[in-house]
Amino acid sequence: MIPLYHPGAGLLHRTSAGFKLAALASGALVLSLFPHDVVSIGVSLLLVLGLSVVGGLPLRLPLRELWRLRWILAVLAVALAVFVSPAAAWINTGRVAAVLLLASLLTSTTRMSELMAVLDRLLRPLRRFGLDPDAAALTISLTLTTVPVIAGFAARVREAEQARGVRLGARSAVPLLVLSLRHADDVGEALAARGLG
Repeated sequence: MIPLYHPGAGLLHRTSAGFKLAALASGALVLSLFPHDVVSIGVSLLLVLGLSVVGGLPLRLPLRELWRLRWILAVLAVALAVFVSPAAAWINTGRVAAVLLLASLLTSTTRMSELMAVLDRLLRPLRRFGLDPDAAALTISLTLTTVPVIAGFAARVREAEQARGVRLGARSAVPLLVLSLRHADDVGEALAARGLG
């Protein structure tokens, strides 16, 4: 898997994993439920970028994440612009980008072991309903790390196209799907080797 944690001593690195997870959940809810306009969503994106810098991460990290996610965001924006409106495309794509950046801040400043420990504690009361907190914590952790991994695969496919001087267009989904499935197989084998699969 792509290593997502970036060592550092900034404010976000020193903040507890539980607080950051709660902040991510709260931020995602506010971004999803608050009725935004074209200005407020731009301000929200700038605030998330500012939080990265204030938290001790270089600005290039969230900007690199946005660059890696550009094709996912572009497809979403174009579809919304065509089928709804350009304003809706900007607002909703901005929401998705802001939530993904918040998740990236969490994974960039929190060791996965700390995150899994917090998730395990949060999910432990659900054991009486038949939920395995260890498996659920692992599932959530893997989900948080999957978006940047697949975005990285999309960037690799695009770079390979440019290196060969070809444009696959919609057919570029095929190598992206192959890379994603191969990654899923590798993760599954690693989990099975550890007795978790």
